[in-house]
Amino acid sequence: MSAPILVWFRNDLRLTDHPALHQAEKKGVPVICLYVFDDEASGLWSMGTASRWWLHHSLIALRTDLRQLGSDLILRSGNTTEILIDIAVQTRVEEIYCSKQFEPRASAIERGLRQSLENKNITLHCFPGQLLHSPERLCTKIRKPYKVYTPFWRALTAAEIRTPKPAPTKLLMPEISLKSETVEDWNLLSNVSDWTEKLYEIWKPGEKSARQRLKAFIENSAATYHLDRDQPRQPNAVPGTSKLSPHLHFGEISPAECWHAASLKVVQNLAESKGLETFRKELAWRDFSYHLLHHTPSLPTQPFREQFVNFPWRAQSEIRDVQLKAWQNGNTGYPIVDAGMRELRTTGWMHNRVRMVVASFLTKHLLIPWQLGQAWFWDHLVDADLASNTAGWQWVSGCGADAAPYFRIFNPITQGQKFDPNGEYVRFWVPEIRIVPNKFIHTPWLCPEDILNVHEVKIGSTYPKPIVDHKQARIEALNAYKKIKSISH
Repeated sequence: MSAPILVWFRNDLRLTDHPALHQAEKKGVPVICLYVFDDEASGLWSMGTASRWWLHHSLIALRTDLRQLGSDLILRSGNTTEILIDIAVQTRVEEIYCSKQFEPRASAIERGLRQSLENKNITLHCFPGQLLHSPERLCTKIRKPYKVYTPFWRALTAAEIRTPKPAPTKLLMPEISLKSETVEDWNLLSNVSDWTEKLYEIWKPGEKSARQRLKAFIENSAATYHLDRDQPRQPNAVPGTSKLSPHLHFGEISPAECWHAASLKVVQNLAESKGLETFRKELAWRDFSYHLLHHTPSLPTQPFREQFVNFPWRAQSEIRDVQLKAWQNGNTGYPIVDAGMRELRTTGWMHNRVRMVVASFLTKHLLIPWQLGQAWFWDHLVDADLASNTAGWQWVSGCGADAAPYFRIFNPITQGQKFDPNGEYVRFWVPEIRIVPNKFIHTPWLCPEDILNVHEVKIGSTYPKPIVDHKQARIEALNAYKKIKSISH
């Protein structure tokens, strides 16, 4: 029998539109499917608690799907290069297939692995799949990386987006039997807390769930996505967003499949094109984030705009620690901020509009470095994605590529009034003030005491007073911006 092919799964935990797996099946030889949990290689960006929970369940789903094809998923933990070489030599593999990835550490592993394999006459083939288009190929007319989203979007839409590949129908097993660890061996759920125990009530990791979610979104919500995506909603309401981000991060569904599903719907019904176009722009923004990260590997820790290295963030102090904790726990006294942070702690996810509001509040109202907010999101988000998380925080903070101007400071009061006018989102996540009339739901401290007393609501006791004054915080933020503006000139 011909030498088997080793398919190394990474953040591509699916069978449909998996170019590496598709090509391996076409060869008609045995296929070894492997996932390596290399926690030490991730360094600073080792998976957070929510991501570990998702990975645990996603790998179980993938192994189940592979077994239905007559195959299996080999699980190993440790040094990626050493494990891949060991299995390749043991099974006399001549080729390793994988999906190319673009996080700095993932790229470094690829380079090191390729060099190690050359000495053993084993070839590493990296296939597309993580993104709509490779950041190595998409560049300006003068062969430079893009730094602004709009021209990037134009270039992406002008490029050909590959057609999704079908899932394999059967995979041949190798003759040699390989030992496999179990996902339970890795203790990915060792930090399970009250909130992570609730996640499975909200999310269903795995390719099957991802494709069901895409189908439901395209059929029920995509047409009005451009209108509804800025409106945060309570969990039992029809979502205005796709909630595909964790499935995309773990590769349970490919961005190409999402892109073409939206494109097909446009062809079928032009009246729905605006919402679908907005959805595709969000897929492109994800690509843009990876484009920035690939070309600027320091992005997760350093501001894209160099002058922000000197930004006068508030120094670590007891007051700053108290304010940071209040933000983390959803006790800032600003209802839309608190609702978002509590949604995050409960569901592992937060509505994108609210993500911008809470990020702006941390960095501009509290003048706390964006890296601390980024780290909190990293641990608590089921869709914790290094490129998207970093680009989002830098965009809001004003120090990223194509960033919102620093003087654009989200007002947590007016943001709540505009996007949650009846307070339904706030009332769900901040039940302490659910009886406050609509007029005061986003400013409960202004509600007349006689109304509050009837329902035993005490601002400063049952619900906190605002930890900072919006107007004063805005002035301080603008003064801080002026300081770095003068330095840069």
